[in-house]
Amino acid sequence: MNFRDKIAIIEGFPKEGISFKDITPLIGDGEAFKTLIDEMAAKLRGQGVDYIAGPEARGFIFGVPLAYALGVGFIPIRKKGKLPQETVTITYDLEYGQDTLEVHKNAFPKGARVALVDDLLATGGTISACAKLIELAGGEVVSVDFIIELTELHGRDKLDGYKVESLITYDL
Repeated sequence: MNFRDKIAIIEGFPKEGISFKDITPLIGDGEAFKTLIDEMAAKLRGQGVDYIAGPEARGFIFGVPLAYALGVGFIPIRKKGKLPQETVTITYDLEYGQDTLEVHKNAFPKGARVALVDDLLATGGTISACAKLIELAGGEVVSVDFIIELTELHGRDKLDGYKVESLITYDL
């Protein structure tokens, strides 16, 4: 299936000069969404993945059904203050400021093999922080997987040393 056909391109959103890649038609098409999750699961089988982790909110959209397909747990990565138990925290730089992400300190056992999943790889800042957060919590990031990658933003550069997979790539 050509997943690219299920991505809507919205020019000038959220501001002029941006070419927004809208995943809502893809996740709204049951057959396409199922096929996408099945393809992602097939790539991760045999890698000894113990958990899938994903940042809110779009990482949840793909991470939960992927964890289900693999028969493993899902670990949510949340913004600061959203998790009720003791957390491991990382603060990272944004273009204009900082942000903080957290995961439960007891989310997985030390040495757990974790695949990190999100919808889009752009500059790589958030997902790089997610990978470091998993490692701070004692996990091993075995794969970082995306639906879409914006190649001209060079987000892979921030993920050097990790196995990175993207189903669809776009040049800006």
